Amino acid sequence: MPTPANDSSAAHAGACQQQFHLRWNHLFDPHVRALAWLLDAPDLLDPQAAQWQGKIASYADAGLAAWLSALEQAPEKLQALHSYIGSLPSTRLGLYAEKLMAFYFEQRQMLVAHSVQVRASKNDTIGEFDFLLRLNGDLVHWEFATKFYLLETGGGSLQPDDFLGPNLADSLGAKMQKILQCQLVLSQHPASQIHLSEPVASAQALVKGWLFYPDDDLPSPYALGVSTNACRGYWRSLSALQLDQSALYLVLPRRRWLAPAKIALGHALSAADAQQALSQHFAGDAAPVLLATLRAEDGYGLEIDRGFVVPDDWAERAAAQRHARMGDQG
Repeated sequence: MPTPANDSSAAHAGACQQQFHLRWNHLFDPHVRALAWLLDAPDLLDPQAAQWQGKIASYADAGLAAWLSALEQAPEKLQALHSYIGSLPSTRLGLYAEKLMAFYFEQRQMLVAHSVQVRASKNDTIGEFDFLLRLNGDLVHWEFATKFYLLETGGGSLQPDDFLGPNLADSLGAKMQKILQCQLVLSQHPASQIHLSEPVASAQALVKGWLFYPDDDLPSPYALGVSTNACRGYWRSLSALQLDQSALYLVLPRRRWLAPAKIALGHALSAADAQQALSQHFAGDAAPVLLATLRAEDGYGLEIDRGFVVPDDWAERAAAQRHARMGDQG
């Protein structure tokens, strides 16, 4: 049975696409590729960082490659995965990623329970267990998060809340405060006891994701507990974006944000077509767009870089959001 990993991923920061293609280029099904990324990508946060108090999980499965290959090559198993994902009531990326992980944990006979709501009364919800798992004979509680954060550096000294979600509704600081102070203590609440067959041996958060920086001269965020291996890309405002005229591109739908992209070359965009698609999008929508840069190989376009393209006023709004959070904390 798979066991939690003691060491962080060996993938070097900034090389997530290269590492992924080396290991998983033989996979074609988008759900299987997304699951491969969730299970094999570097941790977003450093499990050894003091501020996480030992509450960040890291995971490795020595048999993952064989298991994923068998999954993709067995039509009945692949259909089971597609049916499992098809039952989702929402298109939210976080729920999609969580559902993929639930399928994996269930198939690997680790899953005790998933998405268990804890209520003190009918109208008083205390919280929810993402996963109750059986690991090394113990009952453990894992919260699971897949996050995409853009670094806004206008605030001087680097703070966790400088890593903001693309739509500015979330930040690394706020998310981790909620996980550590609220979600991971759920098993200690009296109302949770009816859902637990035995005491929870440990409660940790498994956090995957991508970090996006405004330029190549990166500040060092690692004092904030970010993994040195965390997957990363860039972000640019629409007016500052300069596309490589010789490259191929793909605007990534939200469900394809997890794993590095692999598409038939016929679906790739030229730089001119990508620029036109971005201009049309921002003419009627302020939501940031995730753009993948591709290289051609054997009839496919393989992602070699990715970045968020944001409205021209995004940095100004991000700074205001950060200041508002600092004011609330003060």
